Amino acid sequence: MKRLRVLVLVHPELVPPDSLKGHTEQEINEWKTEYDVASTLREAGHEVRPLGVENELKPIRDEIESWKPDVVFNLLEQFHGEAVYDQNVASYLELLRMPYTGCNPRGLVLARGKDLSKKLLIYHRIPLPAFAVFPLRRKIRRPPRLAFPLIVKSLNEDASWGISQASVVDSDEKLAERVSFIHDNFGTPAIAEQYIEGRELYVGVLGNERLRVLPVWELKFGSMAEGAWAIATEKVKHDPNYQKRLGIADGPAKDLAPELCARIQRMAKRVYRTLQLDGYARVDFRLSADGIPYFLEVNPNPEIAESQEFATAARHDGLGYADLLHRILALGLRRAALAAG
Repeated sequence: MKRLRVLVLVHPELVPPDSLKGHTEQEINEWKTEYDVASTLREAGHEVRPLGVENELKPIRDEIESWKPDVVFNLLEQFHGEAVYDQNVASYLELLRMPYTGCNPRGLVLARGKDLSKKLLIYHRIPLPAFAVFPLRRKIRRPPRLAFPLIVKSLNEDASWGISQASVVDSDEKLAERVSFIHDNFGTPAIAEQYIEGRELYVGVLGNERLRVLPVWELKFGSMAEGAWAIATEKVKHDPNYQKRLGIADGPAKDLAPELCARIQRMAKRVYRTLQLDGYARVDFRLSADGIPYFLEVNPNPEIAESQEFATAARHDGLGYADLLHRILALGLRRAALAAG
């Protein structure tokens, strides 16, 4: 790939330093994706400029007009403190006719609303857990068809945020408590889904029109306490010390029959196309004891730190980290070229 000017959009507190020297492991964990992307692209010969973006779009336009980047690498997961506003940044870049990486705004809207994405996928006969949505300022009443245990999440936030062992409930009283917790702490509706006992599987998908489906990956929960729910809590996903202590790790899903593995990959591709995603995304499944892969959610623009599951699955599939980032850049440039006619 030719030398590019790459403007990297990040949250202000995640603007990476030029070096890891002098930083603790916990500090590095906070901005590892931002650092890995910027440093790897620099090492590949590109000119890279991170830009912290929080509440204003004007700094993006100012930087584009003054620096004239070739492409924007979009690492924002929210805007103005709201996860559902991430699509507005992508929309703004489209209005500016600026090439950018990751998912388009339509796909972000469809994937971010967990209830909407699930309704679309039910129509396309994708297996998924029974669920119900609990809006703000409405009486919390469980539909009779929804059987315990249930896992309660924010309707719009990334699933691991706000998830703890208390998220799995087995009574109406605990359900009401957890739904109220989501309402009060996140200011969003809550969604309660039937808890599926089984294996946690991830499938990365890369592409716009032509798709590359990465190997099926598994989150292994290690030596969790007896009676603990095997779920991807905040600590499981984001606390390195907790991960080390319990032996939590991800890697290739082993002992899957080839036909089941192929089925899960086909389902991931169907989810990706149904929700009009492009760029790159991770599709999450729960594989039940009787071999049914249940769709949980899809994450457009997932974490792509070199140590995270998307990048490690790509490396397992023969796509090194620098090549992965170049592929993501090329997809953003290709989409913009097609839109320009």
